Amino acid sequence: MKITGAVLTETGRSGPWADSRPITVMDLELDEPGPDELLVRIEAAGLCHSDLSVVDGNRVRPLPMLLGHEACGRVEGVGPGGDEGMVGRRVVMTFLPRCGECAACATDGLVPCTPGSAANNAGTLLNGDRRLHAADGSDVHHHVGVSGFATHAVVDRRSVVPVEDDVPPAIAAVLGCAVLTGGGAVLNAGRPEPGQTTIVVGLGGVGMSALLVALAHGAGPVVGVDAVPEKLDRARELGAVQAWTPAEAVEHGVDAPVVVEAAGNARAFETALALTGVGGRTVTVGLPSPDARASVSPLALVAGARTVVGSYLGTSVPSRDVPTYAQMWREGRLPVEELVTSRIALDAINAGMDDLAGGTVLRQIIEM
Repeated sequence: MKITGAVLTETGRSGPWADSRPITVMDLELDEPGPDELLVRIEAAGLCHSDLSVVDGNRVRPLPMLLGHEACGRVEGVGPGGDEGMVGRRVVMTFLPRCGECAACATDGLVPCTPGSAANNAGTLLNGDRRLHAADGSDVHHHVGVSGFATHAVVDRRSVVPVEDDVPPAIAAVLGCAVLTGGGAVLNAGRPEPGQTTIVVGLGGVGMSALLVALAHGAGPVVGVDAVPEKLDRARELGAVQAWTPAEAVEHGVDAPVVVEAAGNARAFETALALTGVGGRTVTVGLPSPDARASVSPLALVAGARTVVGSYLGTSVPSRDVPTYAQMWREGRLPVEELVTSRIALDAINAGMDDLAGGTVLRQIIEM
């Protein structure tokens, strides 16, 4: 079938990307879904730093690639032998399919699925196939099994989680990445106990999601840390007991048992370590450049009995965690809508990436 999608054709172009336009919105051919696959009509997709990191070259992916990994939509068809009961359902897409059979999948989200990670790196679906083609018939790669910046997508059934119709498209999309990653960094990896303070370093979409989930969890006070004044103001409005720049946080001598680093920046990681109290846990969930290096004092880790935990996708099991966050939203405890900065058209995606790189937006939503 014919679809329209936003394809990254080249990395390394200088900004502003609204002028250099590394992403082209074009017509594509989408194959019918194969076994264990679904055809999904995309309803909404969020712009995330993981998309930006492919555009700027920090995350090397095969090109050309149809971007977008934080999305939701309606199932319009199933592959041979598939569950026809899925047709018509709203689904949240998740950017790491879980085969359910490898040793990693038996770790309750601690280790990313091995076949799923391999497929993501190769730009294929979980079974190794590609369903996207350019006008000349050449293959277009899938972005982490989703490719949500399009009118339709074919995805593996293990890349989606159904949600009820009362969850609006923009909310459902953000649940699949920002909330799943940031919230999981708090609940699954950080695990604050009652009365314990949680600090979140880096208040982008993932970091602000971590802050909201920590507040909804209600374990204890929540502190936000970021270099952008507007984000600090927003953190206070959303319920943070304090919000400081990194220098202010260190100067005040604040520390906490659980510190989440969500900036994907080596200096932010160093700040998070500095703010982690004796016996505390630093959870790093951001994705920095592969060349990034941080300075760590092994003595501070040993003498302070501190732990550093890497958390991919929030150490989540999407089939378990997405319904949990949807219910928290439904109960009014998790105001995901506060993360939506603006709604943009698909053809404004290059300018949207400029805004994302500028550091002042949380989630821009493309509505199809």
